[in-house]
Amino acid sequence: MPNQIITMNTTKKIALVAHDNKKLDLLEWAKFNRGTLSKHILFGTGTTGKVLEKELGFKITKLQSGPLGGDQQIGSMIVDNEIDFLIFFWDPLEQMPHDPDVKALLRLASVWNIPVACDRASADFLISSPLMEVAYERIIPDYNSILKRRVATLK
Repeated sequence: MPNQIITMNTTKKIALVAHDNKKLDLLEWAKFNRGTLSKHILFGTGTTGKVLEKELGFKITKLQSGPLGGDQQIGSMIVDNEIDFLIFFWDPLEQMPHDPDVKALLRLASVWNIPVACDRASADFLISSPLMEVAYERIIPDYNSILKRRVATLK
């Protein structure tokens, strides 16, 4: 199967998301990593984006709250190559009414081969990677050729 290369620039487009019980963890993590985060373009859902922008003191593009479609907005941005990196502190012990949206978001991140951190330790390792400071080539399957083959079999 042929592959496609998508290049992440040195300035990464990072989505920051947190469930209610994890917002404080994400805020503490973001404050600790403020210097690194300030070099990138940040997006946040709902309250998370508002709180982070206020506390960090720099612009965060704010999307809808997760349950109101923010998770799906981020998923769409991943598909359109508008997000390179996902930090999503989700609460594995709390069932959420929008769990299907969360699962869809994580699936899209995997489909499009973007780095994902779902907890503080993973986020620490990802944000401190030397790859954060350089352009990086993500390799994904060439989905266009897959779709063309599927359409051709329908004829």
